[in-house]
Amino acid sequence: MFNKVLVANRGEIACRIIRSLKEMGVKSVAVYSDPDETAAHVLMADEAVRIGPAPVKDSYLNVPAILDAIKSTGAEAVHPGYGFLSENAEFAKVLEENGIAFIGPTPKHLVEFGLKHRSKELAQEFNVPLVPGSGLLENVDDALAHSKEIGYPVMLKSTAGGGGIGMSICRSDKELVESFDRIKRLSENNFKNAGLFVEKYVERGRHVEVQIFGDGEGNAVVLGERDCSVQRRNQKVIEETPAPNLPEKTREALHSAALRLVQGVAYRSAGTVEFIYDAPSDKFYFLEVNTRLQVEHGVTETVYDVDLVRWMIELAAGTRPFEIGAKFVPHGHAMEFRVYAEDPGKNFRPSSGLLTEVKFPEGIRVDTWISRGTEVSAFYDPLLAKVIVAGKDREENIENAKNALAEVRLYGFETNIKLLRDVLDMADFVSGNVSTWILNDYKYSNRIFEVLAPGLQTTVQDYPGRLKYWDVGIPPSGPMDNYSFRLANKIVGNAENAAGIEMTHSGCTLLFHADVVIAFTGGDFPAKI
Repeated sequence: MFNKVLVANRGEIACRIIRSLKEMGVKSVAVYSDPDETAAHVLMADEAVRIGPAPVKDSYLNVPAILDAIKSTGAEAVHPGYGFLSENAEFAKVLEENGIAFIGPTPKHLVEFGLKHRSKELAQEFNVPLVPGSGLLENVDDALAHSKEIGYPVMLKSTAGGGGIGMSICRSDKELVESFDRIKRLSENNFKNAGLFVEKYVERGRHVEVQIFGDGEGNAVVLGERDCSVQRRNQKVIEETPAPNLPEKTREALHSAALRLVQGVAYRSAGTVEFIYDAPSDKFYFLEVNTRLQVEHGVTETVYDVDLVRWMIELAAGTRPFEIGAKFVPHGHAMEFRVYAEDPGKNFRPSSGLLTEVKFPEGIRVDTWISRGTEVSAFYDPLLAKVIVAGKDREENIENAKNALAEVRLYGFETNIKLLRDVLDMADFVSGNVSTWILNDYKYSNRIFEVLAPGLQTTVQDYPGRLKYWDVGIPPSGPMDNYSFRLANKIVGNAENAAGIEMTHSGCTLLFHADVVIAFTGGDFPAKI
């Protein structure tokens, strides 16, 4: 086993990996950018090394700085988590050339499955069903010719893309022509690879992925499948396992197809074979292989009682963590809810700032990196936490999830918690008739208001306020006109000690996102509604 492992990531996944290392008795090294100097993963680790300023290209993608951190700390292995360098074949190759274990797939697998056109060739070689599509396109005319042959709608994709970036649904020649140069530029800028291809777009398909784990010697096991169809702009929001409303024969065929592929290439470490499932025809098609730990690995761990992070570390250290030919059976049902720092009321604009209150339910698995007082930067992915809820079956899981999400309190800026709660009440979700379109017609509404202008000497008060702390240097608080303050609460039906806004010099400007009843009391002053 390793003595020391460097975690080349941040946020909840870095915390998750460090926890597993601690349980295994392995020392951990965290790396951090300037905004993350006091982040949770830094405080948890045995050692921490600064690798650069905030921008990811100067820090978490800064390979020379990470290599220096490995050398200075004596780390024997690197766990990349997901995102950042997790699927960077050059990084993995450099590590292994220098005698440092890359806790993940081989550089060869990272290259071959990282290029979608090559991964499709491998899938075809091992008889895995493919979506009708093209190879790499030479130009827009080539794209038009293939799209007419396939039939619209088609999905134009970057061969090196991922995470919903570098793809566009095209329903006509006109849309394809308009998208071609844009997706090509996105692909070049984000992935340094401008290769594009088109494939048939399955309307209202389901995103179903199979979790696999290989030993690099041709042996592998399947750890069930996950339905990841609840998405927003191709970004997953809720994942669950086992996948609902999936015929058993289809489930077995999915597992068999994934196993043929990963055993055929002698895949190493954790990976996910992704499929698009067309429920009306009961057919599934290969999409890609994610050569890394997935964000949603926690639901699989919950129902299969495994630790995939530990498995990855053990395999990289030379110990196969599973028995050859082992069969794994799920126990119960689990769902993961991704809590994002984003404002659904403002077209999902990223949120940032200071979290003044953080509360998650007791007895529920929550993978997170935040706590009260955490400063959330705008530089990185907006994922704040993953709330993982289980039940003996899907029906109980949904009820448990409603109760769990009702207890979540995140104050300081807007998050997507209300959206997650709303999904649990959607008829299609409750019935299991999910698709990647389930959120397309979703209309967000929330009982919130924004402070557009704070107003001089405008404060939030309650009655009677804070009293009897003068002896420790804390002055009393509370409304200046407590009679008018209590009267306003009475008018709208609140308790007299409910919080309210008191304006003593100039008024504030508020924007309400829902119908409300407001009472103005006190002195004579103008109000604009």
